[in-house]
Amino acid sequence: MARLADYFVVVGYDLDKRGGSDGQGRILQRFPEKDWEDNPFPQGIELFCQPSGWQLVPERLPPSYFVAVLTDINSERHYCACFTFWEEVDSTQKSLHSEVDEDDDSGSAQPEQLFAPRSLVLVSRLDHSEVFRNCLGLIYTVHIDGVNVPLETLIGNLLTCLIPIAGGSQRTITLGAGDRQVIQTPISDSLPVSSCSVAVLFRQLGIINVLYLFCAALTEHKILFLSSSYQRLSDACRALLAIMFPLKYSFTYVPILPGKLLEVLSTPTPFIIGVNSFFRSETQELLDVVIADLDGGTVTIPECVHISLLPDPLLHQTQTALSMVLDPELEVADHAFPPASTQPSTLKIQDKEIRAVFLLLFAHLFRGYRWCLHIIRIHPEPVIRFHKAAFLGKRALSEDDFLMKVLDGMAFAGFVSERGPPYRPIDLFDELVGNEVERIRLEEGDNHKMMNHVKELAEQLFKNENPYPAVAMHKVQRPKESSHLQSRHTSFPHLDEVTVQLFIDHAAAKQKTAPPIVKAEMKRMVPSGPPLGDAVDRNGSVLANSARRLEVVRNCITYIFENKMLEAKKLMPAVLRALKGRAARLCLTQELNLHVLQNRAVLDDQQFDYVVRMMNCTLQDCSHMDEHGIAAALLPLVTAFCRKLGAGITQFAYSCVQEHMVWTNMQFWEAMFYSDVQNHIRALYLEDQKQDGSEEHGALEIASEQRRLWPTLSKDKQQELVQKEESTVFSQAIHYANRMSYLLLPLDTSKNRLLRGSALGDVESVSNSYVTNSIAGSMAESYDTESGFEDAESSDVANSVVRFINRFVDKVCNESGVTNEHLKALHAMIPDIVQMHIETLDAVHRESKRLPPIQKPKLLRPTLLLGEELMMEGMRVHLMPDGREETSGALGGPPLLPAEGAIFLTTYRLIFKGTPIDPLVGEQVVTRSFPVASLIKEKKISVNLPMDQFIQEGLQLRSSTFQLMKIAFDEEVASDLAELFRKHMHKLRYPQHVHGTFAFTVGQSAKMAVEQKGKDKNPSLKTLSKNLVKSAKKTIGRQYVTRKKYTPPTWEQRSSLQSEMDEDEISVSEEVDQTSLTLSSTIKSSDRQTMSSVVERACCRDYQRLGLGTLSNSLTRSKNEPFRISTVNRMYTVCRSYPGLLIVPQSIPDSTIQRISRCYRQSRFPVVCWRSSRTKAVLLRSGGLHGKGVVGFFKSPNAPSAGSSQADSTSLEQEKYLQAVVSSMPSYSDTGARNTLSGFTSAHMSSSDSTDKLRQPKIGALMKQVMGSREDVPGTFSRGGQRARVASLSQPRASENDQDSPRGKWGSIRGTGRLSTYNADVGNRLSGKESPQANGGPSETHFLRPQRAYLYIIGDKSQLKGAKQDSFQQWEVVPIEVFDVRQVKASFKKLMKACMPSSVVVDPDTTFYRCLQESEWMCLLHKVLQVSVLVVELLDSGSSIMVSLEDGWDITTQVVSLVQLLSDPYYRTFDGFRLLVEKEWLSFGHRFSHRGAQTLASQNSGFTPVFLQFLDCVHQIHLQFPMEFEFSQYYLKFLAYHYVSNRFRTFLLDSDYERIELGVMYEEKGEKKSQQVKSVWDYIDRLNKKTPIFFNFMFAPEDGEVLKPYSYISNLKVWDFYTEETLSEGPSYDWELVQGKQEQTEEGDRPDTAAPTSQRRIVWPCYDRRSKVVPDAITKLLQELQGLEMELGQVSEKWKDTWDKIKATQRSESKLESRGSLSSSLLMSSNLSHHRRTQGVYLKDSMVGSAINLSLDSEGSSSSAPTGGMSGRPSTSTLYSQFQSTESENRSFEGILYKKGALLKPWKQRWFVLDKTKHQLRYYETRQDKECKGVIDLAEVESVVPGTPTIGAPKNIDEKAFFDLKTTKRVYNFCAQDSGNAQLWMDNVQSCLSDA
Repeated sequence: MARLADYFVVVGYDLDKRGGSDGQGRILQRFPEKDWEDNPFPQGIELFCQPSGWQLVPERLPPSYFVAVLTDINSERHYCACFTFWEEVDSTQKSLHSEVDEDDDSGSAQPEQLFAPRSLVLVSRLDHSEVFRNCLGLIYTVHIDGVNVPLETLIGNLLTCLIPIAGGSQRTITLGAGDRQVIQTPISDSLPVSSCSVAVLFRQLGIINVLYLFCAALTEHKILFLSSSYQRLSDACRALLAIMFPLKYSFTYVPILPGKLLEVLSTPTPFIIGVNSFFRSETQELLDVVIADLDGGTVTIPECVHISLLPDPLLHQTQTALSMVLDPELEVADHAFPPASTQPSTLKIQDKEIRAVFLLLFAHLFRGYRWCLHIIRIHPEPVIRFHKAAFLGKRALSEDDFLMKVLDGMAFAGFVSERGPPYRPIDLFDELVGNEVERIRLEEGDNHKMMNHVKELAEQLFKNENPYPAVAMHKVQRPKESSHLQSRHTSFPHLDEVTVQLFIDHAAAKQKTAPPIVKAEMKRMVPSGPPLGDAVDRNGSVLANSARRLEVVRNCITYIFENKMLEAKKLMPAVLRALKGRAARLCLTQELNLHVLQNRAVLDDQQFDYVVRMMNCTLQDCSHMDEHGIAAALLPLVTAFCRKLGAGITQFAYSCVQEHMVWTNMQFWEAMFYSDVQNHIRALYLEDQKQDGSEEHGALEIASEQRRLWPTLSKDKQQELVQKEESTVFSQAIHYANRMSYLLLPLDTSKNRLLRGSALGDVESVSNSYVTNSIAGSMAESYDTESGFEDAESSDVANSVVRFINRFVDKVCNESGVTNEHLKALHAMIPDIVQMHIETLDAVHRESKRLPPIQKPKLLRPTLLLGEELMMEGMRVHLMPDGREETSGALGGPPLLPAEGAIFLTTYRLIFKGTPIDPLVGEQVVTRSFPVASLIKEKKISVNLPMDQFIQEGLQLRSSTFQLMKIAFDEEVASDLAELFRKHMHKLRYPQHVHGTFAFTVGQSAKMAVEQKGKDKNPSLKTLSKNLVKSAKKTIGRQYVTRKKYTPPTWEQRSSLQSEMDEDEISVSEEVDQTSLTLSSTIKSSDRQTMSSVVERACCRDYQRLGLGTLSNSLTRSKNEPFRISTVNRMYTVCRSYPGLLIVPQSIPDSTIQRISRCYRQSRFPVVCWRSSRTKAVLLRSGGLHGKGVVGFFKSPNAPSAGSSQADSTSLEQEKYLQAVVSSMPSYSDTGARNTLSGFTSAHMSSSDSTDKLRQPKIGALMKQVMGSREDVPGTFSRGGQRARVASLSQPRASENDQDSPRGKWGSIRGTGRLSTYNADVGNRLSGKESPQANGGPSETHFLRPQRAYLYIIGDKSQLKGAKQDSFQQWEVVPIEVFDVRQVKASFKKLMKACMPSSVVVDPDTTFYRCLQESEWMCLLHKVLQVSVLVVELLDSGSSIMVSLEDGWDITTQVVSLVQLLSDPYYRTFDGFRLLVEKEWLSFGHRFSHRGAQTLASQNSGFTPVFLQFLDCVHQIHLQFPMEFEFSQYYLKFLAYHYVSNRFRTFLLDSDYERIELGVMYEEKGEKKSQQVKSVWDYIDRLNKKTPIFFNFMFAPEDGEVLKPYSYISNLKVWDFYTEETLSEGPSYDWELVQGKQEQTEEGDRPDTAAPTSQRRIVWPCYDRRSKVVPDAITKLLQELQGLEMELGQVSEKWKDTWDKIKATQRSESKLESRGSLSSSLLMSSNLSHHRRTQGVYLKDSMVGSAINLSLDSEGSSSSAPTGGMSGRPSTSTLYSQFQSTESENRSFEGILYKKGALLKPWKQRWFVLDKTKHQLRYYETRQDKECKGVIDLAEVESVVPGTPTIGAPKNIDEKAFFDLKTTKRVYNFCAQDSGNAQLWMDNVQSCLSDA
């Protein structure tokens, strides 16, 4: 029973305290005046009576009523029912009032009447809002209407009224004024009472909004209601609490907040508060509050607040159910015949239906929660904990944000402590969760069933609030209508306290004498509901649970314990994959359990290793929460499995599985502890009940039974049980302190692994890394407080572990009621436990170090080159897979990587050698290596090894030979060793000086001796080089003299590109005295002979070949040659980076050259490097012009003279120089000294020179492409009335009859080739039309034909801006856009990343082709090739070219070399290519050292592969013209590899000058006898003699062939040098290593020959070298031949001789061969080359003729236009005579025909093929047959006519199916299958004949 009302209070306006606009209220009277003992009087009631503030109003307002809620300090709610009415303020008070107010409103008119509010307040702990309204209303009525009942009686009765709290009884009460009320109490007091407030809330806000509020309240957000009605605010707040049932809101709850207390809204804790909309503006700046406006129906959620909503299917179900309750018409709104009544229920019922929906929702959310309760104490009071992780895991909701927050919230904690106890009264929710889970599950999909359930529950809820719905006999007087508006009211009287107190005392006395009311509490066991099954994981991991995987896990464990280690090893990878699935992990823990006997399982080393590995893998995928209980299941196992290390020393598995987050998670340990305690306490009570045989009871059932019996036990018995339980908990706490120290103390306590990670147990830092974050406890604290220890490190670990365990013990012991003495004892014990454990660990650690490592594969030694030495012994590493998929098994086949082995650093290479980890390929050897000098980028990485879950430090090394090594150091490699390795590697990569590179250091010890002898033998060479250098130093001036000998000249060290781009700062410091520099004066007579060695340099040999002058010629200065070899640079004084001997025009003296050189960058003045033997046009190269040079060179006529006269004279000399070049050309001298227009026309328009006419339009188009859009073309405008010159060459008319084929050939015409690109020009040329001018000028008819320039200067567009052209000059500038070296560098980096991605590509934007495109490497190749082809075109048309780009040593070199390669077949041979590279790249000073960053000085400049780009271009040309090159693709790859490898000295240093200075240039000859080959060329020569690896068997050159490759990107291919790799032996470019290997393996294989071996073998693209395993036919035959010769004991002939013999016999054979037969010989030059020459484009089925022959070569054989008639035909078939017929040949029509044999032979069925292209009818035995049985040449066919059947013809065939074919020799009889078929054959043959 409880009092209906605790206090009655009268509150009035406080006139005395009025100040300003706000008044105050004060309590006028309160009854009883003394506080009740059980219920003190709540403070601050006067604020809540007028929440908007106390104010006087000018007119009387109607009385108002609302209920406010106050919460006291014990979180008890007090309901304050406030009834407020207004009373006049009488005149005395008013005058007082006006005096107070005089100062502020003296001027304002006072209203004559003011009304003050007065409130009657009832304070109660019961929420009977309507009853309070009636009671207060009655008191007011008695007062207003003057009813004859004393108010004291009413109040006395009200305060003494007692009613039951719950139980469904009804009580009638009266206050003694003739009134009667029936109060019904709810049946269950745990269910909230809502009347219709929930339904109203949904009407106000709508479904979605209320759901948002509901989720916000559950996830602890702040919620604020706004409304202008106070009653509505209370109702809304009450409704929100009602739908949260069974959870109770435990934060601030103020349904009506007074305006004065608004600052409460900025509290940091969650709340539900209601505020009058009057204060709306004050709520605007609240940033983290969800605001619900009840009047407007809106819910506002601020941006920074994220509300987690219900998990998905539930949310949708709830919304559906709510809409069916609130709007039942929605479902049938579209029905054609809607049912008659679908009205929603009445508000009261609807309210209950909505609550029923939420009740079902909670039953669904919390189903099975009782199975996750841990009961840790039963007596004296139950202590219960909830195992959150297990609940989420079983429900597969561990990812769900909403549920996580709810379970972590305060409300749920209250729910567990209130509903956890197993023996208590139960309510509707318990029944739902206990008994109706299955029903709820079945109703999930069926809305109607669900609605039925909702209605049932609603009924129960309604009944709970209204147990006796029929009885409602209220009789309460109300005031008469409008009585509150009467003009005169007596004010509310002062009540007599004594009278009221008498009532109260009287009632109290009566209550004391009355017998106590005993209400039987209905306690019973709470049903638990069905246990939680394992829900299938979200992603439906049925696959993970497949029985096969579990089988694998079981088998593997069985193998391990049966000691079948090999079997286990093979299964291991599959097991580790299977352990990703939860079922497999659980299976593992169960299986391992079977092998534990009496808590111990001793294993041997290998078993131990495997078991630990599986445990680690299992734990690796567990989250830190361990929601599936896997870590929990493993916890007893890690302390069971162990191995013996030595006498009395045992290592347990826990020391190897510490690196997991879960061990540092406090919640995990608590859950584990509680679960163990529960088991022990259950066991405790089960022992007592053994005799009942009640074994099967769960802990909750036992607890429930014990709670039932508790009151019946004696005090002693009770005390005994409490003690037993307490000591059980205590012993478990000690056990856990031990367990935790096992898992938290690292094996090597000195290493202090814990401090590496985050603070221990810092739950937020849940990462997936396995670096133990072991222990929390603020680390900062540990550093500050414990820094005084001597042994700081290990004590730190110990302290943090002790602190962590202490925190744990405190928490669990306090919760589970361990006595203080015990707790103290524990705290004393823990440090000892930890210390003891550290000592045992030290012993274990010592012993485990001595263990031999688990059979790691033994390290394989790499084979080294002669003179290559190991810098460091091999370090054990893992080679990890990178982004290339072939090696990792992603493209099929077993994964070759990761591999385990060692990395070796030698003086030359970085080598990894090892074996794959995958046991299926374990016997293969994996080698990956690259030269140290080619290392480009090295970065530290951390790698997660696949087998052990440790993160190792590693390195990622990229090399410019397109190799990537990702290595992870094994744990046995100390980190300082790894650091040392890096340092050594850097030293080798960037030596101080070029002398430190491998090419010099190789075989050092041997070399010293050689040098000693060398000195005496050949003094002249050394002295020559010394003298050269000395004199150079003299002349250059002081700046170099002070340098130490080996420092390269200063400009070498300027690494920034900027300064190279600016004007060159190096100019010769003074005019050099001519006389001191003649050759004779510098070189002593004794050394004269050595000059010949200079002459032998590549350049001179080539100049002599090209007829550009000989040395003797240049010295005697014979005048008839246009060019001479100048020795002006013999001391390298004019230009450091040029060779000593240069070709210059005969007429230019050396002094001029010295002056001119200053105008060019790096003093690289124009020199001739090649001359066309046919047109005598020359190719010159130079650096770009300086700024001042340009102005001087092309001075515009009206510009002021540029500076001093010296500048003028220089520019004049420059013009003179160029004029001398032009004059040297024969075409120029033919037309007279000055080339007039008429001379030009006569020379160049004559029909004899028609080759040039045809050539020109192409050049125009090419130029247009190379030079860019038309604005960029330098049109020059008239000076002195002469016409402008236009750079693009247009096409002269070419009449159709002189279509002589131009020389040279284009790449093979594929699909669209040149034809499409030069469409306009080719088309115009063929039709003889005018070609419009390429640069958009007027067409030729209005415009004089521009003459062709004799010299084109290819220059950089950016340099040539503003240059004016002189119309009289014979040269012309072609400005082109070239790329910068920086672009090459950047592009190369991206190309490397594309070809060798460091990790597997997932993002579609980073696929290989996308990255290749972004690298723009192909664009750069395209540009270089395009410019080169343009230059070739111009040279071929007879113009000379000067290439003058950048500094003249990068792009210039590329273009000049490619031009020579394309124009001159000599350079496409071995000797020629060598000469080309030596001349253009080495002698002309391409900066190999600088661009390749070979030394420390050039380290910053970065790697720029200009030479590689050139080789790639050659590779592209090679692909398009495979028969024009003597060398193979492998030769190019070989150079590409060794130009960065530093194995040879060839590509070291930046110029001849530096090579001479270091004495590298001539020493090769002196040291020929030494073992070491120093030049890459010598090496290639030696190798070429031994093996045909560099030779191109398709080589069949044609004299004077000029190549013109396609340069479009679509025609270019990615060079396989960038992508291929040979893991079996490493790169094949160090031939000795690869060959050595081959021999070894062959020897090793021999003994096995007795066993039958299969001939087949698998070839892996990334593992084997294909050319070796599957050699081409010719190589294979040569190898077999050699083998046979060896067997016969003959001296084997050199392969080249054999090849030459075969070719010679082949040629003679092919001459004898008859024309028609099909040659089956090797594809040799004479045949294949012929085909490649006549490039016919055959247009099938065209009416023009059998072939349009666009022949592009100069052989006369088939270049004439095709003529009709018989005679022309055979030539078409000869084209094909040399081909084998294959499937892919041209078949125009085919089918089965019967053919009558020759005389007396029968009819036979044959397969006939009509071939229009070869002009033949062939027949075969069957369709599949490859061998042709016979050929009928259509050239001999005269007619085809219908025939008649003859004897022996096939039966049953229509007569019309026969036809005859008459040839000049005989008549063939044929028979088709039917007449239609015959007609088809006849038509087809006929059309062939007419086409021909």
